[in-house]
Amino acid sequence: MYPTPTRHPAGSGPQPTAGPIKFTVADTLERIKEEFNFLQAQYHTLKLECEKLASEKTEMQRHYVMYYEMSYGLNVEMHKQTEIAKRLSAIIGQVLPFLAQEHQQQVASAVERAKQVTMSELNAIIGQQQQQGLQQLLQQIHAGMPHGVGGAGALLGAGSLLFPGAGPPPTPHLPPPAHKVELPPPSDIKPPVLPGGAAPPPLLPGQPPPRDDERMSSRVMSQQQRRSVSPHEREQKYRPRSPEPEALDAKRRKEEKVLGHVSLCSDSDAEKSDQDLVVDVANEEERGSPSVRTEGDRTDNGPRPPSRSGSSSSRSTPKSSKDEKPGTPGSKNRAPTPTGRYAFPSYAGYRPPLPYDGPHARTNGMPPTKPAYSYHSCGGPLQPVPFPADALSGAGVPRGARAVAALAHGEVVCAVALSLEPGGARRAYTGGKGCVKLWDITSPGSPAALEPLSQLDCLQRDNYIRSVKLLPDGRTLLVGGEASNLSIWDLSSPTPRMRAELTSSAPACYALAISPDSKVCFSCCSDGNIAVWDLHNQTLVRQFQGHTDGASCIDISPDGTRLWTGGLDNTVRSWDLREGRQLHQHDFSSQIFSLGYCPTGSWLAVGMENSHVEVLHAGKPDRYQLVLHESCVLSLRFAGCGKWFVSTGKDNLLNAWRTPYGASLFQSKESSSVLSCDISADDKFIVTGSGDKKATVYEVLY
Repeated sequence: MYPTPTRHPAGSGPQPTAGPIKFTVADTLERIKEEFNFLQAQYHTLKLECEKLASEKTEMQRHYVMYYEMSYGLNVEMHKQTEIAKRLSAIIGQVLPFLAQEHQQQVASAVERAKQVTMSELNAIIGQQQQQGLQQLLQQIHAGMPHGVGGAGALLGAGSLLFPGAGPPPTPHLPPPAHKVELPPPSDIKPPVLPGGAAPPPLLPGQPPPRDDERMSSRVMSQQQRRSVSPHEREQKYRPRSPEPEALDAKRRKEEKVLGHVSLCSDSDAEKSDQDLVVDVANEEERGSPSVRTEGDRTDNGPRPPSRSGSSSSRSTPKSSKDEKPGTPGSKNRAPTPTGRYAFPSYAGYRPPLPYDGPHARTNGMPPTKPAYSYHSCGGPLQPVPFPADALSGAGVPRGARAVAALAHGEVVCAVALSLEPGGARRAYTGGKGCVKLWDITSPGSPAALEPLSQLDCLQRDNYIRSVKLLPDGRTLLVGGEASNLSIWDLSSPTPRMRAELTSSAPACYALAISPDSKVCFSCCSDGNIAVWDLHNQTLVRQFQGHTDGASCIDISPDGTRLWTGGLDNTVRSWDLREGRQLHQHDFSSQIFSLGYCPTGSWLAVGMENSHVEVLHAGKPDRYQLVLHESCVLSLRFAGCGKWFVSTGKDNLLNAWRTPYGASLFQSKESSSVLSCDISADDKFIVTGSGDKKATVYEVLY
């Protein structure tokens, strides 16, 4: 219809021709390789996110079941009290005709008056009961009972009980509180079928029987009572499956006989399992990336002291099997609490609150009713610790940590170590079954960090590495484990090679320490002895004898004059290295799994089987007791600056504490028991080894 215009009229001269684009096979392969690496990194990131979401989903399901059981228990109790009221009314109706006429009128009017309960009367009754509970709580606190009824946190929670109409705000990522859920009338409630055909939870005692014609008033009163209590008290009071502390400890010990701390049974190769050394089988339903709990932004540009030479992480993860290997210590068993006091959902920005919610307490939205977790004693009873104003701040004090790499070792990681090369390169060492793997973590997020640089075959394939220790120069590695020999590795060559072996009479080595001058090595033996080795001549020069059971952990003072050892005989001992004798002995009620000596002070931190961390002064009776862990504390490590330390446990937790009073700096929840840990010499990175066959590298945030 219209003529087609000429878009590109031909020029008068010849047109230049474009040169051909040349692609070589090498360039194409390089581009494909780059794309593959990028996709692999993206896949790894998405996988971590997926695991994290799965973990959060499991946590939400657990809270849903908790509130479901709580609601069902209340409904059953309501039915019970309603039936009791019916039967009492029937009894009154049967007895009433036997009374005289004037007495019948009085009793009938008294019964009718008893049924006329108004909301104002209910509020007055509830307030009176709560006032009595608060007075009892104050009496217990003044009587010096640090573990009674929740300590100072419970006092603040009880204070809120005086206001029945006001409750704490709902916690993020939690289902709505129980008092926000409207329960149907008893006539509409049918007992639900619990999963697996389990029996209904036990009925809740102590509630007044409602009348037949006042079910709605009973529901309102129940909601008022639940609205006026704190979340921690509500969980303790209304959760049907929560046992008493004494019963809980007994249950832990009983369950631990089945679980064991570490199962190393090896009757035959066919019977060996990848889960043989998993410390916490019961706690492995949650699989996901570590969830780090931190607090607000702070900066730290302060100087750092030189790296310390001490060693403080324990690899003693005992078991209770009759068929145990010689290298596996026995244990007084204790299983973790399935839903302990601190089993709150993991979310960014959470830090366990201070024991006293004073002007410097920061709880980040958590209810201020959490019990104290740090207690102090100076020869007397333990008392909750009021933290100073700078407990969570200051130069060299971290505000949190974030996971930057997951090193897939392939076996349960019982020992870890970090090194900082002179050129700035960072290396991680992970010890598992029979071998130690070397990783380059200079750039933790790069694909190069996902594959080990080399593998050091130290022991037989079925024997676990229990301790790896680097000399201060970073060129020599000592390895000990479930064998009578220690191996010394030369890392200065391009390919690490074994330089020598040290053979002892003990069947296993649980922990190692190096003297500050790198001339002497100390090994904790399974027979309770402490072997002293001359690294230059590679000979045994001395043995310290004192522990009556396996020596599980060790550390040395920065000046190299004093040695600290912990054992499965429930003792911590200090040794004078100049005179070669024992100085002191500290007796505990639980086995010692880990310890560390502060490189800048006189404080010794001890991790125990009963889930406590004890911080002792080397020359005074002062001590602190920290109770954030829910199961045995398997490893412990001080930062080089001495201002903080970390501990890991069978409860999947990595806790960071302020020295010495134990203010919680941050907390990370991993997907399995955390068996070992280490901190880099510059205090910028943390590495942990866990039962899910990997090591996790954290970057410390200041």
